[in-house]
Amino acid sequence: MTAAAPFLRLAGVSKRFGGVTALDSIDWEVERGEIHCLVGENGCGKSTLIKTIAGVHAPEPGGVIAIEGAPVLPLTPARAHALGIQVIFQDLALFPNLSVAENIAVESHLEGFARPVRHGRMRALAEATLKRLHFDLPTDMIVSDLSVAERQIVAICRGLAASARLIFMDEPTASLTRAEVRRLQTIVARLKADGIAVVFVSHRLDEVVEIAERVTVMRDGQKVGTYPVAEVDQARIASLMTGMEIAHQVVARDMSAAAPLLEVRNLTRAGEYEDVSFTLRKGEVLGITGLLGAGRTELALSLFGMTRAESGEVRIEGRAVDLSSNRQALRAGIAYVSEDRLSYGLVLRQPIGTNIVLSVLGRLANAYGLVTRKAQADLASEWVERLAIKIPGLDRPVQTLSGGNQQRVVLAKWLATRPRVLILDSPTVGVDIKNKKGIYDIVADLSRQGVGIVVISDEVGEIFATCDRVLHMRAGRIVGEETPGRISEHALEEAIYA
Repeated sequence: MTAAAPFLRLAGVSKRFGGVTALDSIDWEVERGEIHCLVGENGCGKSTLIKTIAGVHAPEPGGVIAIEGAPVLPLTPARAHALGIQVIFQDLALFPNLSVAENIAVESHLEGFARPVRHGRMRALAEATLKRLHFDLPTDMIVSDLSVAERQIVAICRGLAASARLIFMDEPTASLTRAEVRRLQTIVARLKADGIAVVFVSHRLDEVVEIAERVTVMRDGQKVGTYPVAEVDQARIASLMTGMEIAHQVVARDMSAAAPLLEVRNLTRAGEYEDVSFTLRKGEVLGITGLLGAGRTELALSLFGMTRAESGEVRIEGRAVDLSSNRQALRAGIAYVSEDRLSYGLVLRQPIGTNIVLSVLGRLANAYGLVTRKAQADLASEWVERLAIKIPGLDRPVQTLSGGNQQRVVLAKWLATRPRVLILDSPTVGVDIKNKKGIYDIVADLSRQGVGIVVISDEVGEIFATCDRVLHMRAGRIVGEETPGRISEHALEEAIYA
């Protein structure tokens, strides 16, 4: 760190909403070209802090925000933007119907008077920005056709094209595989080399210790401390975040004597997965892991009837089942919690109670085919209590909840269908460490009740700590089967990322 003034300095910054203190006298610094991680549980004040620096929220009187030693309050989003502060939120806020070039160069057309769009200049700016990151992407591609990782590159390039000097990335790896994460880390290193500071907000503590130079921990609206990453490990960071020690232990059990529940035989869908066979036993927790493109999610979608396998067979308790639609999958007792809960798991603007009962409305209908408010509320309340979901009320939009509680609502929605087989695709994406443990506890409880559970994840530690067996997929095929405890977590990781 240099002796000069840091790029960003906060002193005594507080923020209150009504009687709730969201930020309590925060002192914080970010150096030029620094890779800094900001961590803490959901609700600890991270998002409020970022929005205050970005000019969305005005801090309480007396606080100081300075850029390169110069006070900049009062801040507005436009002024923060002009000072080089860019925020890439988890949803990326791109225009899905526009091209890569249009998304990257859009801000150059938002200033001044209306004028004709110069597509040649937009393409040139986009290509030059992509070149800075050593990334090749067709600038005429429509953003909705890109992968999540590619869209993230576009969002970063948009910030660079707008002369960013400090980029906040809110959960940038929440929807990325390890391979994509490593590519993002390379890009962040290039930003650092250009003197651009990057602040990560992340729940994936393994990535924090891999990429950050310093890490700042927040809890209950206060800064616990800022630490050189060399002085803290994942366990220490987790303890600072939660104020408690959370240890993951191997829980693998020998389930070979349990009755077969789900049998998959030679399942194939061209270009996605091939000749997949495995057995899930009653009460077993089976992990499926692998790199991007391994076919894990594609397999799950077929097991839930969202896509149709071209050959092979699926049996539930010995009986062959037709899974040509998700309705048939539900009738067979299969439920699926999608990796992307925001797009496929929840109707964000609808009430919490409505989201919970969506999948079972037919069962709640009375003799006249009507569903009463009381029937909906009773069932929703039951699952809120059973899964310990923290909510302000059943009638509040589900988008008002934290990531951990949103994930519990998704679980409640599918558990209300009384599944025999539950498929969880990346169940803790974007969920803080304490809520992760809560979800692991729910999985363990369901398995004790005899539910067969398939956990799909690229977090090896998660698979290792929750599953009885682990299947390793690569290029659409199952290439290995391991038992946690009989193989070390490191050896499993080495096999996956070889």
